[in-house]
Amino acid sequence: MIDILHREFVYLWYYFDVQLRQIFWYWVLGIVLGSCVSVFLKDRIHGILRSMSESRMGLVGIVPASLLGIASPLCMYGTIPLAASFSRSGMRDEWLASFMMCSILLNPQLIIYSTALGTTALAVRIVSCFICGIVAGLLIHFFCREKPFFNFAGFEEPHNHDTDPNLFLRLIKNIGRNIRATGLYFLFGVFLSAVFQRYVPEDLMTTFFGGNEAFGVLMAATIGVPLYACGGGTIPLLQAWLMDGMSMGSAAAFMITGPSTKITNLGALKIVLGIRNFVIYIVFVMIFSLATGLVVNLLV
Repeated sequence: MIDILHREFVYLWYYFDVQLRQIFWYWVLGIVLGSCVSVFLKDRIHGILRSMSESRMGLVGIVPASLLGIASPLCMYGTIPLAASFSRSGMRDEWLASFMMCSILLNPQLIIYSTALGTTALAVRIVSCFICGIVAGLLIHFFCREKPFFNFAGFEEPHNHDTDPNLFLRLIKNIGRNIRATGLYFLFGVFLSAVFQRYVPEDLMTTFFGGNEAFGVLMAATIGVPLYACGGGTIPLLQAWLMDGMSMGSAAAFMITGPSTKITNLGALKIVLGIRNFVIYIVFVMIFSLATGLVVNLLV
């Protein structure tokens, strides 16, 4: 019995070590660059978005709002108070929807992490995120004109942690916060990928998530709901699944439903959306992820 346990430990450690070596420096680079954006560019990014509320771009404003959502380094609990201040300054709901949707799905740090999946997966992630933000803004514009879609009552400006007068120390502190926030999730993701590689046959992954079948895309979209805890933590899993035969469309569906239905994000969104709009949001995410996965499988 001890020999069996020792052997399994050796096998798991082998897969864990290989996966960690493959992805560790992507995580480090993502931490550093994400912190640089947060410390040196965050205020400028949000300042641009705030100034948009004074412009007359109309519906076209969903495009820069989506791009700025991707560039924003804030988590959802930081994004919502910021969106509340934008709303009070007169920003249109469709712009806010595009900004918040893209901010949920992607950030500079996650972009760097996702390079570990290859250029195709990275491009699919960025493009699908951008389109999701655009579609969310368009839907709000055309179907939710009667009354405000969001309720930001009680939300104040987000607390700024990057206040140290020494820029170098400010950056180091931000890096430390990012490591504490993502480190355990990252290591757990590597461990889960090692478990999958050891105990889940490759042909099973291909059967469930491979090919161009809608079933595989739907399955990937569905498992994205309970498995997603942190962007960095899911990259090792996705890397292992893609190597084992997961289709790019299934990966795309997972990358949309995962962050969109992350439990902490849902908790924050339910507060500002209310029950009815919250259900609409969930339905939109599932339909969009399924459609995206099917289209990606046809194109890639």
